[in-house]
Amino acid sequence: MTSRQLVIHTLCHYPVERIARQLEIFPGLELVQKDDVEEMCFRYPSDIQEPDFEYPRGKRTRGSPDRVGRFTDAWGCVWEVKELGKPLQLLESPLADLALAPSYKPPKELFEKLSPEQVNRSCAATSRFVLAKTDVRPFERLQFLHGWEATRVDLACGNRALRDLLQLVHECYLLEIQWWAKTNVDGVCFRDAWGTAEGLVVSVDLWRDLFKPLYRQYCQSLREQDKYVFFESSGNLLSILPDLIEIGVDAVECDLGGVDLQDLANRFQGKITFWGGNPTEVLLRGNPAECRQWVGRIRQALDNGQGGLIGKCIWDARMSFENVANLMETWTQPLRLVLKALGTPPASTS
Repeated sequence: MTSRQLVIHTLCHYPVERIARQLEIFPGLELVQKDDVEEMCFRYPSDIQEPDFEYPRGKRTRGSPDRVGRFTDAWGCVWEVKELGKPLQLLESPLADLALAPSYKPPKELFEKLSPEQVNRSCAATSRFVLAKTDVRPFERLQFLHGWEATRVDLACGNRALRDLLQLVHECYLLEIQWWAKTNVDGVCFRDAWGTAEGLVVSVDLWRDLFKPLYRQYCQSLREQDKYVFFESSGNLLSILPDLIEIGVDAVECDLGGVDLQDLANRFQGKITFWGGNPTEVLLRGNPAECRQWVGRIRQALDNGQGGLIGKCIWDARMSFENVANLMETWTQPLRLVLKALGTPPASTS
């Protein structure tokens, strides 16, 4: 079974011989920890890879996220790159004053002259599952454009100017989704940072009113072209997991550390694939044993040999090699060894 077949079986909830895995290297890390990255990729090769593709520079783009200093993205948001391989810090939101929003033009130029040829060649050259990781994230983009707190307050108040801006953002992102849908990638990922440990950062009603219809359009465009749909978020998404399943999401990344895993399995196993749920805090502040325990608890509840689980790790420069290696190793080991390490009787695996 190739990596592509393994991931597809996982997404379709067919029997699988092992957990599919993905090691995602944070941009810039390979420049500052080249030997460590090569060693990790040799030990734990990913079953999922991104296509050979780089988004063009937009009219507003200045600088680069791969160099220390200021970087202005295609939407006009200004970031600071303090250290390569670590997350960027937002410095300036171009639409902090919503009076500027009516004249704002999203960077549709990014998708007007793109050719799929390079992407399609890279898909044909690999036996891995090819997943396009898009920039599509309407809620986060609103926050980048207007500011974190101001966006949440104005959404809750029903601010018409902000909702009009959301529609402009969505129309641009729909172009991006539709472009990827016409390529030969196996799956497409969109994302948004919705959750905290307790739940969504907005009301479920507001999410269903404003954002679920946008996501439904993304899923519909991708499914019409037979693409698998991946959704990446943070925090506890239990309140909207049924909605994500309803609109056609195949795999979801969310917080798996702070939920009742057995309840999660009882309610959703066989209906959606859980895509890692990267334990950032454990990787940053924990030790190798805690990393192994984190994966072990998830596999104990969700790994029944019938797919539905992908082991994922997003590695940035703040995380130790040892923690990442132990996380990936526990995803890779046979389940019986993982359960034995947890002290679970072998009979419980049946």
